[in-house]
Order: sequence, then C-alpha cells, then structure tokens
Amino acid sequence: MTEWRDYVGEFHDHRPAITERLLTRTDHSPYEWLAEPLRGIDEPMLDLACGSAPTRDHLPTAHWVGLDFSAAELAAAREAGRGPLVRASADALPLRDRSLNAVCAAMCLPVVTPLDDVLGELNRVMRPGATLAALVPAGLGLSPAGWLGWLTVMRALGIRGQPWPNPEARDGLARLLRTHGFDIVSDDRRVFRLDLTAPDSTDLLVDSLYVPDLDPHRVDDAKRILRRRTTSRQRLPLPLRRVVASMPAP
Repeated sequence: MTEWRDYVGEFHDHRPAITERLLTRTDHSPYEWLAEPLRGIDEPMLDLACGSAPTRDHLPTAHWVGLDFSAAELAAAREAGRGPLVRASADALPLRDRSLNAVCAAMCLPVVTPLDDVLGELNRVMRPGATLAALVPAGLGLSPAGWLGWLTVMRALGIRGQPWPNPEARDGLARLLRTHGFDIVSDDRRVFRLDLTAPDSTDLLVDSLYVPDLDPHRVDDAKRILRRRTTSRQRLPLPLRRVVASMPAP
C-alpha cells in the first residue's frame, strides 16, 4: 500500500494537472456533470484529493475548500486562481467531526489508499444529510469500435488495464458506499468522447494512465504507435460513473 501511495505521489508531482488536461479534451465537461448535484449547497464543502481543482470553476459560489497531498497539484490549482487549498492526506482529514455539508470526489476514489480509512474519515466529517458526489472511471461496455480504440492503447503499452488499488470503487462504488453507511441517491454512467485530433492528445492519454514500473522505452514506443494510428477524426470513448450519496441521520 505504501508503495502505491509513493507511486501516486510521484506521478502527480511530475504530471501536475494531468487529469484535468485530459478531461478537458472531452466533448462535454465531466467536472460540470459532477458538480451538478452540489450546486446550491452553501455550507462547507470539501473537494477531496482535488488535484488542480478543476471542479472549483463549476462551483464558484460554494463555501469550498480543496484538499490534496501533492504540492505540485496544489501549485497548479493556485496558478489557476482556485482556492482556498489545504495540503493533507485523504485518510487523515484536518477537519472537525460533522463539519461538512458536502464532499466532491473527482476521479480519486479508485486510487486513494487505504480506502476504508478514507471513507471512514468522510463518515466522521460529514454531517447528517450531507451530500457526497463522486466521479470515477467506469467499465467499458462499449461498441466494437470503442473496444478497438482502447485495445489499441493497451496493446501498444503491453498491458491489460490499469492496476488500481481499489477497483471496487469503479462500477461497484454505490455498493461500496452502502457498506460504509451511505445512502445512495443516484448512480449514473455516461460516455464522454476524448478528442484525439490535437497533435499531443495521444501522448497526454498515455501519460495520464496509472501504470507503475512500465519501461519508459515502451511508453515512448506506444506514443509513436498511437500517433501513427490516430485518424484525423478519431474520438476515444471515455466511460465515467457519477455516484451521489448522502449521510443518513443518526
């Protein structure tokens, strides 16, 4: 577990704002979709493992604070004019019990560790009736063309998938949250389309994947392969899942 945390820390320190840069290439904003259930909540709101804090732009009037352990990601958020920000770990939140009315979690629950401790902390700091909105990668479930696009990416890298430490926090997120005491409000899946037409889009896609111990030469080769195979009109499907949950009254 410690090795994974070290890997994720180094990953984001060397690639600040990588997730935001990738998702802003999609046909619609996943961050706007995530923020929809949180609009109108004026009480304290935490953006958990916020990275470069792109969700902040979609919640401009919220009583919002972003939290992340990566100094580089927080620096990217500050440079974008987003704040206030706190550097801390998701499994040890520097917040009082029952102090939050909402939590936003964008693309972080499959990779934060240990997940049980993170969800335990959310239970501690969220008030009864508080809202959690989480965005996570979803299983492909795609058309043959969609499968082919991702198969090309995986084959170029020589992998079968990303080794997330918490794969259950993807399509099984609603079930997982129930086991940790949350009530599920909604569980929706949506397929976004990633624009691969820009010259650096395939490189950005490869760099955004969590693949520890991958040979850098293999990464460079994969980028060259994908650049050659990408057509001028290609869009790669990116399935995401949004789960909205609430903290029940005692």
